[in-house]
Amino acid sequence: MKVLFAASEAYPFAMSGGLADVAGALPKALRKRFVGCRIILPLYGTISEELRNKMTFVCSVTVPVSWRRQYCGVFEAHVDGVIYYFIDNQYYFKRDSLYGHYDDAERFTFFSRAVLEVLPHIGFKPDIIHCNDWQTALIPVYLDAFYKGSEFYKDIKTVFTIHNIQYQGQYGGEILGDVLGLPEERRGIVEYDDCINFMKGAIQCADKVTTVSPTYANEILSPYYSHGLDTILKQFTYKTTGIVNGIDVDVYNPETDKLIYKNFTVEDISGKAVNKASLQKELGLPQKPDTPVIGIVTRLVKHKGIDLVKCVFEEIINQDVQFAILGSGEWEFETFFYEMSKKYPEKVGLKLGFNPTLAHRIYAGADMFLMPSQSEPCGLAQMVALRYGTIPIVRETGGLNDTIKDSHDGFGNGFTFKNYNAHDMKYTVMRALEGYKHKEGWNILRERAMKCDNSWKTSANAYLGLYKEIVEK
Repeated sequence: MKVLFAASEAYPFAMSGGLADVAGALPKALRKRFVGCRIILPLYGTISEELRNKMTFVCSVTVPVSWRRQYCGVFEAHVDGVIYYFIDNQYYFKRDSLYGHYDDAERFTFFSRAVLEVLPHIGFKPDIIHCNDWQTALIPVYLDAFYKGSEFYKDIKTVFTIHNIQYQGQYGGEILGDVLGLPEERRGIVEYDDCINFMKGAIQCADKVTTVSPTYANEILSPYYSHGLDTILKQFTYKTTGIVNGIDVDVYNPETDKLIYKNFTVEDISGKAVNKASLQKELGLPQKPDTPVIGIVTRLVKHKGIDLVKCVFEEIINQDVQFAILGSGEWEFETFFYEMSKKYPEKVGLKLGFNPTLAHRIYAGADMFLMPSQSEPCGLAQMVALRYGTIPIVRETGGLNDTIKDSHDGFGNGFTFKNYNAHDMKYTVMRALEGYKHKEGWNILRERAMKCDNSWKTSANAYLGLYKEIVEK
């Protein structure tokens, strides 16, 4: 079986969020299951020279973007046993960031059309094109509209994965002809709530639709979570399923991780104390081995639950506790944590921005990891935290609900709360702080956490089953 994994970002070439981790790890896991999985993504100007040196030129074609044709170069690179293809057009992709440009609709329209146009020229005909989020949502739409009548394309199937339903690719109706190049009779495929909606088109046209956790697949049928798409999703529940993401257990491995201060294993946990002391020192916190450290590595935005944290932060900080915080986001929250770090310098260690090395060190050195998200399609950080013996404190939503179970019964791997309420979160944090005082029980919980299997093994098997179901139809 052959699969082409189409994504707007993929580790290690282009990264802005969890999609890059998924696109970098899932194809590797599928290849171990004898699936010929390759990745295709834009050749961004932000890709480093070191990574560009791994690429070789394959071919060039022209790609229709409505009434015009645009140059498209194709490059290839081999990394960790996986073949990557890159769609080159400097006008669209030589930018200083991946997204947020005035012409994103046209940029990713071009990319979606280019993925289909280059297939006959790269020596790889997939059985399935696995599309991800709105940036690739037009691939199933174009395949049905323009390519299915061709012998080369007629048997190609599509899977569309919703990583975050908040971002749907919504634009004014005027782009239908001038950018998308779709005939008027196809308007109904991509039109939704009086606008053009890329994601809606993929939901309607793809052979299968997946989300990144079973809980999220159910949640987005509700208006509270769906950002307006619940009506169309309810029409296609028969082809929708949720599969929890995994994490790359080679990248996140406390035994071999070169970014942390000292390696450790579940059999010899002593190195975790070294990581904790070193983290406290790096963040300017007193090195107190018996004071629990709560880690936060996230975007500082409301839907990540940071408004809950802000509401009760000073009530929590009055306990014997320290915080290690890494992230950036909304001015309100950046300012708040900056003020807290100045008001409580012995309790709040803060780094604004994103630093991958420090992120690993917080996972390894903190005792607990706080994720009170309003919504969380899957979440990777809680699974990474488990890997390093750092106990998650999470709200029961999306993938957090599927991967973290409360330890009140002696079998869970973290601490959870259900309602999106600051004092429910505070109560759960207090339970965790109380549990930390009981060292024997905490060590058992930590060992249980580190033994959780959140590798791509289970998820890849689920995708393999999904692919087989489509191909064998």
